[in-house]
Amino acid sequence: MDLEMVMQELEALGKERTKKIYTSNGAREPLFGVATGAMKPIAKKIKINQHLANELYATGNYDAMYFAGIIADPKAMTEADYDRWMDTAYFYMLSDFVVAVTLSESDIAQEVADKWIASGEELRMSAGWSCYCWLLGNRKDNEFSEGKLATMLDNVKNTIHDSPERTKSSMNNFIYTVGISYLPLHEKAVETAKAIGTVEIKRDTKKSSFLNAYESIQKEVDRGKLGFKRKHVRC
Repeated sequence: MDLEMVMQELEALGKERTKKIYTSNGAREPLFGVATGAMKPIAKKIKINQHLANELYATGNYDAMYFAGIIADPKAMTEADYDRWMDTAYFYMLSDFVVAVTLSESDIAQEVADKWIASGEELRMSAGWSCYCWLLGNRKDNEFSEGKLATMLDNVKNTIHDSPERTKSSMNNFIYTVGISYLPLHEKAVETAKAIGTVEIKRDTKKSSFLNAYESIQKEVDRGKLGFKRKHVRC
């Protein structure tokens, strides 16, 4: 399948209701409003195709950009490729659920995520923290440096309340993910979450939302989810 064929198939799958939901979360035109589950049959036909993924991502169409992440070859992408994708990831559903997810399946994930976290740019930072969440929820504990993650928890504790809104959300998720999916630092994550307390996320058009990593960790512990790892990151 080529670019034109995929775009036609995606357009045919678009639903106005889904489009409205995506738009309310920050997506902008062009987009068709395709439910992610509806993309699976096309993905099965194509499998992995990095060239096509790059073409789709470059269209600027939200659904095409999302689908690009599904068929991308994470290990074939360079740091420059990931940076280019981040440059046009204009809201969190792209930065955290397309670019960060794809990056998390590459061999350079931590290296690139570290640079993004240090960038000072809201969505790059958000993608960097999110990438670690995807990594921790999937890879074995021994693939991480306990000292490094402990320092990252301290970084979150010291800076979360003064960070950009979307970055706050991903940082909060990082504490939660360490607390559930990285056993060596479970206790430290719990203590960090307690120290931080409730995090307010302000939004332009909606009411603020309030996040509490400590409560979220306790809920998952009560459900017997401590040590949870998912088999696959991408759908």
